[in-house]
Amino acid sequence: MKVNCHLSVLVHEQAKQYGDREEIIYKDFGGSEWKSLSWNQLSATVKQVSNALLNLGVKVQENIGIFSNNSVQYLFCDFGAWGIRAVTIPFYATSSEQQIQFMVNDASVRFLFVGEQDQYDKAHRIFALCPTLERIIIFDKTVRISSHDPNALYFDDFLKLGEGLPRQTEVEKLQAEASMDDLANILYTSGTTGDSKGVMLSHGQYYAALKGNQKAVTVDENDRVLNFLPFAHIFEKGWALLGMSVGAKMIVNTYPQEVQQSMRETHPTSMSAVPRFWEKVYTGVMEKIDNAGALQRKIFHNALAVGRKHNIEYVSRGKRPPLMLHLEYEAINKTLFSMVRKELGLTNPNIFPTAGATVSAHVEEFVHSIGLNMVVGYGLTESLATVSCDRLDEVFTIGSVGRPLDVVDVKISEDGEVLLKGKSITKGYYNRPDLNESTFTPDGYFRTGDCGYIKDGELYLTERIKDLFKTSNGKYIAPQMIESLMLVDKYIDQIAIIADERKFVSALIIPEYRYLEEYARKHEIPFKNREELCANPKVNAMIGARIETLQQPLAHYEQIKRFTLIPHHFSMENGELTNTLKLKRRVINENYRAEIDKMYEE
Repeated sequence: MKVNCHLSVLVHEQAKQYGDREEIIYKDFGGSEWKSLSWNQLSATVKQVSNALLNLGVKVQENIGIFSNNSVQYLFCDFGAWGIRAVTIPFYATSSEQQIQFMVNDASVRFLFVGEQDQYDKAHRIFALCPTLERIIIFDKTVRISSHDPNALYFDDFLKLGEGLPRQTEVEKLQAEASMDDLANILYTSGTTGDSKGVMLSHGQYYAALKGNQKAVTVDENDRVLNFLPFAHIFEKGWALLGMSVGAKMIVNTYPQEVQQSMRETHPTSMSAVPRFWEKVYTGVMEKIDNAGALQRKIFHNALAVGRKHNIEYVSRGKRPPLMLHLEYEAINKTLFSMVRKELGLTNPNIFPTAGATVSAHVEEFVHSIGLNMVVGYGLTESLATVSCDRLDEVFTIGSVGRPLDVVDVKISEDGEVLLKGKSITKGYYNRPDLNESTFTPDGYFRTGDCGYIKDGELYLTERIKDLFKTSNGKYIAPQMIESLMLVDKYIDQIAIIADERKFVSALIIPEYRYLEEYARKHEIPFKNREELCANPKVNAMIGARIETLQQPLAHYEQIKRFTLIPHHFSMENGELTNTLKLKRRVINENYRAEIDKMYEE
């Protein structure tokens, strides 16, 4: 059942409809057994959290922090806080102490919910540096609380503050007074260029976004939605709320590295993902095919060609496939492609929204060809996720980011920037009046920082304005476009394009070490460690040849002329990645200055 209401009462309204129907499927922290909660159980616990928060003294529109991996407790806290008109601030579970300290102090957080030992330890260490912080409330009951910490409280003990719903009359009064102008979240953006900015998201924005997405996306109460991206990411948060608003079952994946296991165990019909997830699926499947016999390789590549012709050349273009092609595809789909999907755990697939970075055309075509409906979209935290997305009942084009939702007005500026206006667009950044003025045009459009164009109703992105490099020869380079081309190669795990104010394009490449080590052993290339492996001329020649093949579509000035293989990953710990795994290019340039300078030596 579709419900579009204030988030303060969403779970309670759905509980009236669905009652004891299973809603949340989850594991305890560190657990191996899947458990479940019904709508009634979810509603009852959310009410208890709302009562407990009031007994702690939480005020209307007060900011509450949540610092955890995905968990059922995370959902309790979000809805429990919204139930008393409080604001939740999700922190990525991988955030550093410095980031946590900044956000707690910026938002004057008094109560911080944490997940596991790592999050608790960080919160405990910065406690004295955060004047407003009063309590740390811990989800995982196995966390060891410091003997010098009188301010920590386990979540189970916190819940006891709401037993018997002693403040329920007050809770319901607050819900009746709730406004669409109330803030629901402050989401701190990744901060690729400095301190994070707190994006203010109101209940009215969620209302508009859910309304727009419900019209555009075919997900309903029969779906099983796997949540594996962090709830701190607006894409996952918005997608989870969309699923709940139509009565779909939620499968909460706590640890990202376990997602493929979770897929095979729970058989989701839908899940949101970033392109890197599907790139890994693509390289994994193609690796198995490459290692198969000649006949099997021929059969699979022929099947892919049939799938591409059927699903890309006909179905995506709104054309009916010829009967013989359709019959051939159906036979392949029910046998070979069905086996591939079963191996992934996708035995009854519906749709798979994908956004967050550029999607490689190779990967997008592959996913559609094997019978999975990848819905490519575009959005920002500031737009409450979706700006545009593919519509499966309309023509969609590989390489576009779909059609704008009808609740968003998209305009392209004279210099090509994508501008947004609408009820789902943020009013601005928390405590940042300086940014708010420059972020909007005089006529009220939000400046996305992305360049693009609209053709036949579909939005296409060309480059990120801030990431656009200019070589010393005056040529403009879009690094993300080049990086997305390279990342489909199974030997490349991470890549940073270097070109700004340089004579030519170069790259720092972190190999997929598992595949590279297999290659070295197969070709009898000796190495003692990754440093030796990355420095080996034969290894570099092999990677160079693969790069040459991949970059053939690029203009000469866009092509990588030199590269360096790095024997360790870019990391958040070194400040090289944001919490959403985007490159912090300034930090990478600083940390690898010697390697970069060497590539430009004559």
